[in-house]
Amino acid sequence: MKPPLRRAPRRRAPLALAVPAVLAVAFLFVPLAGILARTTWSDLGQHLTSPGVTDAIRLSFVVACWALGLSLLLGVPLAWLLARVDFPGKALVRSLVLLPMVLPPTVGGVALLLGFGRRGLLGGVLEDWFGIQLPFHTSGAVVAATFVSMPFLVISLEGALAGLHARYEETAASLGAGPFRVFCTVTLPMVAPGLAAGAALTWARALGEFGATITFAGNLPGVTQTLPLQVYLLLQDSPEAATSVSLLLLAVAMAVLVALRGRWSVGATAKAPAAAGTDAPPAGASAEAREHGEALPEEPPADAPAWPLHADVTGFTRLTLDAGPGTTIAVVGPNGAGKTTLLRALLGLTPRAHAALALGADDVTALPPHRRGVAWVPQDGALFPHLTALGNTAYGLRARGVPRAEARRSAQQWLDRLGVGHLAHRRPAGLSGGQAGRVALARALAAGPRLLLLDEPLAALDQTTRAHVRHTLRRHLAGFRGVCLLVTHDPVEAVSLADRVLVLQDGRTLQDAAPAEVSRHPRSPWVARMLGRNAWPGTATSDGLALADRPGRLTAAEPLEKGTEALAIVGPEAVSVHRTRPGGSPRNVWPGRVRELTAAGSRLRVLVGSPEVPDLVAEITHQAAAELDLRDGTDVWISVKATEVTLVPV
Repeated sequence: MKPPLRRAPRRRAPLALAVPAVLAVAFLFVPLAGILARTTWSDLGQHLTSPGVTDAIRLSFVVACWALGLSLLLGVPLAWLLARVDFPGKALVRSLVLLPMVLPPTVGGVALLLGFGRRGLLGGVLEDWFGIQLPFHTSGAVVAATFVSMPFLVISLEGALAGLHARYEETAASLGAGPFRVFCTVTLPMVAPGLAAGAALTWARALGEFGATITFAGNLPGVTQTLPLQVYLLLQDSPEAATSVSLLLLAVAMAVLVALRGRWSVGATAKAPAAAGTDAPPAGASAEAREHGEALPEEPPADAPAWPLHADVTGFTRLTLDAGPGTTIAVVGPNGAGKTTLLRALLGLTPRAHAALALGADDVTALPPHRRGVAWVPQDGALFPHLTALGNTAYGLRARGVPRAEARRSAQQWLDRLGVGHLAHRRPAGLSGGQAGRVALARALAAGPRLLLLDEPLAALDQTTRAHVRHTLRRHLAGFRGVCLLVTHDPVEAVSLADRVLVLQDGRTLQDAAPAEVSRHPRSPWVARMLGRNAWPGTATSDGLALADRPGRLTAAEPLEKGTEALAIVGPEAVSVHRTRPGGSPRNVWPGRVRELTAAGSRLRVLVGSPEVPDLVAEITHQAAAELDLRDGTDVWISVKATEVTLVPV
């Protein structure tokens, strides 16, 4: 029997903090308790149904709703501008937005009177030209309420927009959606909780506005006399009725705050997605069955347009890229090499680099991202959380004007091809990392782009699912009439999917060749290690290589010209491990110590450290490891034949 779980001890607040905190709560609660205690409950209904109060209630709700409408119309674009655009004077604009929140309401009313009154800056123009008179009119009460309440909407929505990663909007643009469509179909739905919170606070603040209203619009019964003004008048003649109306306003304010609980941040109540890297197969179907049962991509007609690529990229990433239609280029390199920057430059989404881009005969350099015909799959997929898998996949088609039924039918076919058709009704929060990756890939392919940019699209998949998706992607790319750039750290993906491998280092092209050539003669230690090979930099000597950071030397059967900066490539299978110094033919022999043993399929990879040469990896059988009695810390000798050393100039 398992022992009962102990509840974690409750943390106690220090007395020096607890006492002031309790006093603060009491300070805030006592005035509210005073209203509750002084309310004449038996006369509450009579007080709230008197003619003057009912008129004030009606007028207050009308004014608050109009103020909310104006705030949404003007404040939503302003919040987006503050959150998304950098412009001169941005800090000043934000200060102007915040000013009504800290300005005394009566001062705000005076400012409105001097701006929109009959003798104000614009009041005379509005009255003479358009016949609009704001002071002492219901419209004036709306303007006053909007002035003091709109900042709540702007600040709440700006915070929500700032917390929304721009990759969602950028991905939508890459699928062909224009800025306004992106704003309406992606941005607003994703910040809906923040927008709702700001709207509720705006409405509640407008409902309770007093100072600016009485100063600017006056206190005319049935015209500008809202509930707060009614309370002010009732305090003089009927304090009990004033308390009842105050209770009504208090109840409305509390209802708004309770309704907002837990809804201040985007996705606060969203279900967490399943762990990345796991991918449950559909019930009753194996991966092989799905693969053989999937629909094939339609073969493009012989006269279908083709889209060769030419790009001159400047900035952090500087290179010239040319590729014919149907070419797939694997982009590899260490972190910070400029791989993602290259993709974003081709999309026109980064100031770090600029791409003069031509697709076919069309120069799309000056076009915005949504008109370039370039689809992008970012590293995390950036699925829109408010849409289902089917809605996500159909998004690009709908942005291009495809009818809804046709777009959904095509989207379902793409989901079926990638083995996630049974998940079409699920939202991203209900998908595993692998499933979400396949949906993101289907979304990009369904859009029919001229240029396809894939930023590690298979990284979240397990090995079995990755092989299936890789097979499907390869079949699609075989008939693709554009160019595909695939950022990857997986050598299998680079070899099996790409026609060329583009190696980047510090934003420059280090190597651009066929996968077989890069595998045989990698010019980057990082690429060599990615391919599972040992790579040592150094300077060529008459018989081999002087290592850059070790005293040892490496002998090669085919040395380079003396003084050439080069990279020595040694396959792990060419490294022999001995317990005693070997004799015979090996010309490269060094002492070392085993630092790590890892299984690699049917073989064992042995990491050996040596004071004479950099760390190197040997690959031996499990039987050989047992015979040598290898374990961490075992002293060994390592040897490499000169004929197994390849020197590559860099």
